Parts: sequence; C-alpha cells; structure tokens
Amino acid sequence: MGYVARFGSTLICMEKCPAPVNIVTNGDLVYNRKAMSHLWTPWRMAYLRGEDPLPEECLFCVTPQSEDDQAHILHRGRWCYVILNRFPYNNGHLMVVPYSHVATLEELEAEPVAELMLLSQLSLYVLREAYAPQGFNLGMNIGEAAGAGVAGHIHFHVVPRWGGDTNYITTLGETRVIPEWLDQTYERLRPLFERVSAGERREDLL
Repeated sequence: MGYVARFGSTLICMEKCPAPVNIVTNGDLVYNRKAMSHLWTPWRMAYLRGEDPLPEECLFCVTPQSEDDQAHILHRGRWCYVILNRFPYNNGHLMVVPYSHVATLEELEAEPVAELMLLSQLSLYVLREAYAPQGFNLGMNIGEAAGAGVAGHIHFHVVPRWGGDTNYITTLGETRVIPEWLDQTYERLRPLFERVSAGERREDLL
C-alpha cells in the first residue's frame, strides 16, 4: 500500500498508490483515504484538550487506592490490575496496568511482565465471552512521542473490534457508537473476571 507525500505545493504518490486516489489534506498531513482505515474517537477530545485533567499524582498509582467499582477495576493480580479505559476507543476497551511505576517495559521485573501477559490473555477470554468481538487491537504506547497519555507509567491496551465499528455515523456525525456506559460494562465484565480468578476454565488459560 502506498501513500501520498507533500513537498511544498506538490503532491507525490510514493510507491504504489491504489486507484482511484482520494486525497485528503489536514494541515501538512496528506493521505489517501482509499488506502487507510481509521478508528475515529471524537468523544476523547475533552481529554486531549485537557478539559478533564489528570490528577497531580500518577493516575495509575492512585487508582488502585480507590474502591474497585468506583475506579472500574475489573481484576487485581499480585503484580498488575485490569481496569476499564475511561475514554474507550470501543466498547469493552480495557487496560492491564502494573502496580510498579515504570515508564518503559524493560524497567519492569520478570514477574510483573509475565502477569501482564497472563492478564492480557485472560482479558481476551473474558471479552470474547462477554461480547463475541471479531478481533482485537492490543498494544502499549511507550513515551509521549508514541502517544502515551500517562507516559510515566506503562499500561497495556486491549481493544475489542467488530467489522463496521468505524461506520459513517461516527466519522461524519461525531456520534459515540458505544452502546454501554462504563458502569454497565463494568457490571458485565467484573463477574466474568471473578469466575475465572476463582478457577473456572482457568486451565484453558494458564
């Protein structure tokens, strides 16, 4: 898949550009809409603008001090916890967060790294049972340049995906297409995490 680059007032198609090329400009950003797909989340703009500021202390260090239902903590492990994302990209978007305050993965000890991956695996199982998603995005943004919202404390995103979850109403109408409030998502997922942590089907995961 190719892309379009801007050099002054000239637009140049780099490598192979699918035809027809539908060029869209956004300031200095130029791209071929036919060659790209996006997960639009305009409801997160309040967070990006700082209208809903983070606490002065580290968000991920302070959050475990709250009650689980207030903070939407789905599961507490020995080294990491699982929490719903307050500004989700999609329904069921959660994060696996180590208790240790480290800014990059290589600073994390072996035990928390292992549990982080086990809880990510556990989260996939729970989300599949709860929502039957057609796919997932999993990943970690390390550093502000990579898009980390809390750059000083690493966290691993697990985002369920469905075909058509970036449909026209989200892109054009800037309308949030998430059918559950966070409290409802929490009430749906928390019992599933409790069941698995109690041993039900845990042998399938560990």
